[in-house]
Amino acid sequence: MTQVTKQKSVAKSAGIVSIAVMFSRVMGLVREQVYAYYFGAGFLNDAYQVAFRIPNVLRDLFAEGALSAAFVKVFTDYQVNKGEKEAWRLASLVMNAVAIVLSIITIFGILFSEQIVNLIADGFSTEKALLATTLTQIMFPFILLVALAAVAMGVLNTKGVFGIPASASTAFNVVSIITGLAFAYWLSGGGWERSTDRNLIPSENAQWAIIGMAIGTLIGGTAQFLIQVPSLLKVGFRFSPIVSFTDEGVRRVMSLMTPAILGTSAVQINVMVNTFFVSGIEGGVSWLQYAFRLMQFPIGLFGVAVGIASVPVLSRLASENKMTDFRNTLSDSLNLVFLMTLPSACGLIVLGEPIVRLLYSHGGAFTEADVPMTAWALTGYSIGLTGYAAIKVLSPAFYALNDAKTPMIAALISILVNALASYSLRNWLSGFGVSENHPHGLAHVGVALATSCVALVNFFILVFVMRQRIGRINGKKIASAFLKVGIASTVMSFVCWFSYNFLHDRFSAQNLSYKLIEAFVPIVLGVLSFLLLAKLLKIEEVEKLSEYLKNRRLKI
Repeated sequence: MTQVTKQKSVAKSAGIVSIAVMFSRVMGLVREQVYAYYFGAGFLNDAYQVAFRIPNVLRDLFAEGALSAAFVKVFTDYQVNKGEKEAWRLASLVMNAVAIVLSIITIFGILFSEQIVNLIADGFSTEKALLATTLTQIMFPFILLVALAAVAMGVLNTKGVFGIPASASTAFNVVSIITGLAFAYWLSGGGWERSTDRNLIPSENAQWAIIGMAIGTLIGGTAQFLIQVPSLLKVGFRFSPIVSFTDEGVRRVMSLMTPAILGTSAVQINVMVNTFFVSGIEGGVSWLQYAFRLMQFPIGLFGVAVGIASVPVLSRLASENKMTDFRNTLSDSLNLVFLMTLPSACGLIVLGEPIVRLLYSHGGAFTEADVPMTAWALTGYSIGLTGYAAIKVLSPAFYALNDAKTPMIAALISILVNALASYSLRNWLSGFGVSENHPHGLAHVGVALATSCVALVNFFILVFVMRQRIGRINGKKIASAFLKVGIASTVMSFVCWFSYNFLHDRFSAQNLSYKLIEAFVPIVLGVLSFLLLAKLLKIEEVEKLSEYLKNRRLKI
């Protein structure tokens, strides 16, 4: 397979994953809209988000990080060097080992939910902490389900199947929304009040409603695994009830995965730590979650997609010791991430308020006062978006080289940075934007900004070490592409900013139609200006995309 073919393979696979992930992220946004409309930003949603924080963090570790990357590396080696039979045996061993370990963790998590909630949400009132504890106990088994889904995803990706595993999150979102609302209405007796006063303790019916959403989340996790089972059987997987923690392959996966848990999850661990810093701010946890979901959209669409698509290619190149091809594939993958995420970050910073208003503010429990607070949090997160997305490519590249220690060390450093930055920036920004409704000012934005600092520190450490590890990383090519994308993104930002302010002065988001105009017209104008500048600056990835689309049109 030539280098050009490998690049096309990664790009094609990334395209498939991007389409699947796009649907997943869209449904994820719909899910957040449901929570915003029915539960707003306050007591109920704060309790739910804290309860879901641990299984959700572990979901990101397994589904998009440590387990998948480690398993793909070892499974690929087995296929190349030991044959299909041994590779399938390894898959069963890993799946069974994961099921046993996480079942034990789940039991302990359920038993000690109260202590966990008190640890990460020290600022919660007694009533809110009690509800969060109940929700945590319901949702903790979620980690077992998504871990099994992660092993299935690793198998399918190694076999060249990307669409179905990338669509598994869509199944989770759809099923959790439908079943969650069904249980919410059933348990609440047919309805509940949607108060916009964050200082009131919700009624018993309203608390039963959010419990129903937690049950829907657990059922959605089951769907995320089951949707992949038919494809697993199709590619040849057959379950074997065998267990061995001393098996060579299992030990290799575990040895890669253990330090990789920190290496791939610095930002996610820090998001959980940040919950501690904002738990005393009524609505703060919700504002950060709504903003984080928006920031996750381009990361999932581009960063995770390119990372998932490049892992099998990089693992195979490393196994075959083709380091020149490895270097070129890695640099091309990073350029692709920068091309997609840098303009996305600029767009979210400039157009955060109209996007938040369009998606979340529809006359429900999420009020107009919540819009700027969520938009400011989105700005804080978006500053580090490009670095965060690039980590999704860089960390697995180290695992392909059998190096899980470097990402772990980088993560440990960034966690320390986060703790210091969160405390300092929260206290500093708490003096800005103070009002009767927001006595803590923009303190929660400081926590979001600290998360961005973590992502950027982590990224630069990984780039520096990778350059030392493989000799060079095509730095001039990457820097040149980044500079061009940065110039185009800057022009795009001015176009978006001026067009939004022009429209907002005339429409003031009076209804849904005006909200759509205020959000989408600047986005369309921004995209067009970016593509025009990219064409003028001759950005290589845009040129390739243009040529590809032209050839496809000619064939049709």
